[in-house]
Amino acid sequence: MEFGPLVTGSDLLGWGNDAFTLGATLVGLYIGYRAYQGYRRHESRSMQFLSIGLFMLTAVAYSTAFVGSVLLRLNVLGSQYEVLLELVAGMFQFAGLAFIAYSLHARRDD
Repeated sequence: MEFGPLVTGSDLLGWGNDAFTLGATLVGLYIGYRAYQGYRRHESRSMQFLSIGLFMLTAVAYSTAFVGSVLLRLNVLGSQYEVLLELVAGMFQFAGLAFIAYSLHARRDD
């Protein structure tokens, strides 16, 4: 009786991708936090929209992708949810970009 390898190269690549997504999530949280600190310091409405956009674009979108990827890989969610998770992450990215664009074109409120 022959047994196959416990971990394949494809599995390692998948988990490596998840590790980088987790890293991007953590960096995104840091970026969102720093942008929020800037908003609190200057109390600017445009800075508030910028911080929300950066947080959604980085931390929320990557968190959604990371959690979804892990749940799919561990078979907690079926593969039919893969496209839905991609759509949700894409919607957060789009919303984040929209907030950033609005912050750049909003009137100064200082």
